Amino acid sequence: MHWLGVFPAATTQFRQDLSIDLEATQGVLDALVRDGVHGLVVLGTCGENNSLEPDEKLSVIAAACEAVAKRVPIVVGVSELTTPRAAAFARNAERIGADALMVLPAMVYVPKPHELEAHFRHVAAASSLPIMLYNNPTAYRVNITIDVLARLTDVETIVAVKESAADTRRFTDLHNAFGDRFTLMAGLDDVALEALMLGAAGWVSGLTSAFPRESVALLQAVQGGNFPRALRIYRWFMPLLHLDADHDLVQSIKLAEQVMQRGSERVRAPRYPLEGARRAEVIAMVQAAASSRPELSAP
Repeated sequence: MHWLGVFPAATTQFRQDLSIDLEATQGVLDALVRDGVHGLVVLGTCGENNSLEPDEKLSVIAAACEAVAKRVPIVVGVSELTTPRAAAFARNAERIGADALMVLPAMVYVPKPHELEAHFRHVAAASSLPIMLYNNPTAYRVNITIDVLARLTDVETIVAVKESAADTRRFTDLHNAFGDRFTLMAGLDDVALEALMLGAAGWVSGLTSAFPRESVALLQAVQGGNFPRALRIYRWFMPLLHLDADHDLVQSIKLAEQVMQRGSERVRAPRYPLEGARRAEVIAMVQAAASSRPELSAP
């Protein structure tokens, strides 16, 4: 497992009756791989993990493994209400063929630090897969502090952190605290360039689902030291990247996919597709980006 490159937070596709469209979901994943992404996160926030039934989640993992066929690693989101459910899901993900796990704190409950540590330890013990912890204090009201991470350094399978705090100082603080013990991944789209320049090895991205080639080009420019090129792509991308920080990010990203003919905007309740002025605004933003795409062959 190499935590390096662009890992889209892929969407789960639905039919008109909102049943899972496994074939369309496989099509989305296959298209992203063919466009050059380095890995895939399935059943994350954009995959609407918590809107799926347990058997549906397993069917999505199986369909993803079949479609991707080991061309890139598949990271499966573990987002459950209880620690035992999260551990059981981790075991099933490994059995089906996932390459790694993205483990979130238990949903709804806001844990104390020792409870958060225990949750991650229990899930890690349930499988042999490498684990990326997902820190998103804005969305989940839980901060995986440096103290908690320090107590988890003995868990060999916890190897990476997806950092979605808006404060980019976290990347430097984590590096100073742990060196290369944890691979750091950018997790919030509209500070992705800052994170990559501060040492993140890769980018778990939402808007990559609509513009994968530009996302890969941005990361490659940073890795190659071509910061003027990276900045040019980033400035073009930024209006869309801001969508990732909004509460309706899933609807916005799926609508962007639809505009770019890469997927459908259908979502499951409690989410509903964007409407009115907000829908028109997002469509206009995507169309403006599509009509002014940066020349990727230029230096």
